[in-house]
Formats: sequence, C-alpha cells, structure tokens
Amino acid sequence: MNPNEFGTILVTGAAGFIGFHAARRLLEDGCRVMGLDNLNPYYDVRLKEDRLKLLGGFPRFEFIRADVADRNFMTKLFEDSMPKRVIHLAAQAGVRYSLENPRAYVDSNISGFLNILEGCRLANTEHLVFASSSSVYGANTRMPFSEHHAVDHPVSLYAASKKADELMAHAYSHLYRLPCTGIRFFTVYGPWGRPDMALFLFTKAILEDRPIDVYNYGRMQRDFTYIDDVVEGMIRILERIPRPNPEWNGDTPDPASSRAPYRLYNLGNSAPAELLRFIEAIEKVLGRKARKNHLPLQAGDVPATCADVSLLERETGFRPRVSIEEGISRFVEWFREYYGL
Repeated sequence: MNPNEFGTILVTGAAGFIGFHAARRLLEDGCRVMGLDNLNPYYDVRLKEDRLKLLGGFPRFEFIRADVADRNFMTKLFEDSMPKRVIHLAAQAGVRYSLENPRAYVDSNISGFLNILEGCRLANTEHLVFASSSSVYGANTRMPFSEHHAVDHPVSLYAASKKADELMAHAYSHLYRLPCTGIRFFTVYGPWGRPDMALFLFTKAILEDRPIDVYNYGRMQRDFTYIDDVVEGMIRILERIPRPNPEWNGDTPDPASSRAPYRLYNLGNSAPAELLRFIEAIEKVLGRKARKNHLPLQAGDVPATCADVSLLERETGFRPRVSIEEGISRFVEWFREYYGL
C-alpha cells in the first residue's frame, strides 16, 4: 500500500474491536487516519479508551468523538476532510441485544449509514468499504454461504439492518457511481475483542470458575475468524476499487456484483468449528475445565455459519489462515496480560 496515495483515511468505529485493529494496521503502514467513534457504553468504555491510547501514539492519527447518526456533524466532517477512502465500521453490534433495543439499530446502522453514504457522495469519495455481517444469511441453510446466494430472510433486526446497508449502498453506487464494497464478517475474534463475544465471556468465566452458557446444547457451528486475517483481507479490499461487472445480467441478477461499481465479499475462515471444540481449545490453553450450562438455541441465532471465500481469494489473492487453536492462544495471552491474571 502506498500511504500517500489515499490521503487521510476515515475509519468509523475506530475505538471498536475491528476498527481499532484496522486503524492500527493503516497507521503502521504509514497512512494518515482520522478515527471516529461515539464511545457508547454498549460494553466497557475503558477498553475502548485503552485502544485509543495505543492509536494516539501514532503521529498520523487524529481522533474525533462523534456519532455517525448526527447528520449535521457528519455533513460538516465530510465537507472539511473530503476523505478519498472510508472504512465504515461504526454500528450497533450484537444479535441478542437487538431483541432488547431495536431502535438503537435503526439509529446507528441505518440512519448513521445514510449519513456516511451522503458524506461520501458529497466528498466524491473514491471507495467506501463498509461492514456487513454473516448474519445476513439468516434462514439460509445451503453451505458454504456464498455472496452469490440470495439473502432475503433475516432472523434478527441486526441482520435486517446489515442487509439494508447493502441495499442502500447499492442504490448510491447505482445513482451516483459511488464505488462501494460490503464485507460480510464471520465471527471475528482475537486480542482486544469485544466483552460480549463468546471467547471473551468463556475465558473470563472459566478463570473465575463460573459456569458458561452453551447455546443449542453445544451443537452450534461458527466460522471463527481471527482478527489479523480480517484486517489483511480488509486492507486488500480497500485497495481494490470495484468496477461495474460487464457480465451482470438483470434476468439472472448476481447479488455479489452489479452494473454499478459495487461488490460484496465474505471474510471468514471457511473452516467452521463446533462450539464444543472451541470451548475445548480454550480449556487447553487455560489449563482448566469449563462448567457448562447447556441451553436451547436463542432467538435470532442461527445454528451454523460457513464462508465461501473463493471470490475473496480470486480477486485479492488472500484467504484467512489462522487456526482457532492459534488464535485462541494469542487471545488468552493478551487477556491475561491486559487484566493481570
């Protein structure tokens, strides 16, 4: 990557898990990064603040505390900064939380995303890369999940909001020739991860000798994807500005591309693991056994995910490669150091 080619890169959600790692990688590559985050209290704000302290050590980093749902602020931000590249990761996360606080998802994931699209349109942004999610596959059961499959049956409002983002981005790409790329993340984990995610919850509970909640009686499968793989894939996608697909046909429309400069990519490990194997890997690294509280599948959850990453590999030359055993070991090392355990 040529750091001078892109100017200042706007990364929204920069204090979040993926946003922090993406911003740090860009800064390490010599890029200038403007990080934006509202530091909402969905989980421990101190963790977000500590991520920002690390980013603040880079002279090319600028932090702005703001909410993407603030239309007037976001309009002025784009007018003043005119970013050539935008990585939009700010969102209200979490499938289960969407059952309790649905309006937070509309405010952040839909209204906030509209502000990003409008800003990119006005700033003539050269490439908008935005976060989607494997949850958009919803009730689909054909595996592995492919970008070429229709995704019309979400099973949570979070999934519906991410599907809406994909549709909104396509509309702007079609109307204004705004190059947009959506990335469907598959269960991202690793150091500095979110406290509401399974690896964090399980590690903390096992060390504290508390039982862990194991949904669907352990028969869940997830395509756990290590954060370094996710960032590498994202950076390669950022460099690749989408172009209209000349072979796209409205009679047999391909959801992964368009006549507009628009693309979708899966970003997953393409090696799903059963939840019980995931727990066993944590137990092995910790040297302790988990006490399991077996529960049925929760509303909004799907029993399995698996990413087809052939499109990502063909167009970027990259596919994720970190095993869950290696990834969990790296996470536990960070967790023990960060919390002094």
